[in-house]
Amino acid sequence: MELRMQSHHWEHRAPDWAAAAVCGFAAGAAVMVLELFWSTMVSGGSPWRTSHMVAALVLGPDALQSMRFSIGIVALALATHYLLGVVYGLVLAALIAPFRLDSSAPMVLLTGALFGLALYLFNFYGTVRFFSWFAELRGGPTLVAHLIFGMAAALMYWQLERRAADQ
Repeated sequence: MELRMQSHHWEHRAPDWAAAAVCGFAAGAAVMVLELFWSTMVSGGSPWRTSHMVAALVLGPDALQSMRFSIGIVALALATHYLLGVVYGLVLAALIAPFRLDSSAPMVLLTGALFGLALYLFNFYGTVRFFSWFAELRGGPTLVAHLIFGMAAALMYWQLERRAADQ
């Protein structure tokens, strides 16, 4: 019986960009539903708070003045959130493919969790100097949401990607 260890060294292997975009979009949608549930059912806050914070990335801090429902704010927040999800899905695939981190479900889940952790640190510690209002979202629930995003996107990518032999 031959024992093979999967090598995770860099090799020239292009990601499946279409699968990556779909996975980032879908994982972003799942996280939005979790955030909406958490903000209304668990923390008792306004369901529109996160929408205003995300829309403020584009509109500036003035979008934070009111936390009431606004179709324009919600639409802009959705578009921004989905766009970021797609971009993050593309970045994740660009890491997974060349290092063959899609060799097994546990490997791709670990990769997704580490990616989610890196996103959390980037979003809530790196960009806070530009978007200070995100500092109040730091904490366990937001970290868990980012871990779920990374793991869901990675696992979906693993399932949907077309490998070179399949094409």
